[in-house]
Amino acid sequence: MKKKPSIMNKASKGVQNKINNILPDKYHEILTSAIKNMVKVVLTGSSYITKKSYPLILSLEEREKLAREKIDFYKKTAMIEGAGTGAGGFLMALADFPLLLSIKIKFLYDIAAVYGFDITNYKERLYILKIFQLAFSSQAVVNKVFNEIENWDEYSKILPNDINLFDWREFQQEYRDYIDLAKLLQIVPGIGAVVGAYTNSKLLDKLGVTAMNAYRMRIIK
Repeated sequence: MKKKPSIMNKASKGVQNKINNILPDKYHEILTSAIKNMVKVVLTGSSYITKKSYPLILSLEEREKLAREKIDFYKKTAMIEGAGTGAGGFLMALADFPLLLSIKIKFLYDIAAVYGFDITNYKERLYILKIFQLAFSSQAVVNKVFNEIENWDEYSKILPNDINLFDWREFQQEYRDYIDLAKLLQIVPGIGAVVGAYTNSKLLDKLGVTAMNAYRMRIIK
């Protein structure tokens, strides 16, 4: 998490930045607004369908077992979703983006509850978004976000109380840049279903490992 961006990482990010700079600001504004509203709906809605925090008497080992069960369940869910949308062609592949995003945020809610954190707390929801960024961002952003969550107790004190003040443009742009290439192959006829299932499985795997370690850090502290 703390390693500096490699030459290859900087080069690929530079290309993506050039592409993003070519696109009109209106495009970014529309996409940022769409993703912000999408995530806000999931963030507010998931609290009503997520189990309350697990009892404090559970040991870390018991929590880790539950977390791994959640990862397996959501991986299978994401694979089915990816295979279904990948097999449906271009229009169905477009539906994959919001569906997979919802699965990932719901998964993070469940993991937070497993580790005993109160997901009704606004700042715990922001922590969930930080975990999301850690898993799906360029190395430079990972460096910055890791420093924030490593010192979460102090950092959370200066966070705004309005979720609209979160840096949504960076959030959506980093996420899109991270998954664009992998997801591009999902719209190719004949291989879309296989690519969709495989890619979604790997993305949930990465998110699962990142989430477990993010909550381990806080518990150990």
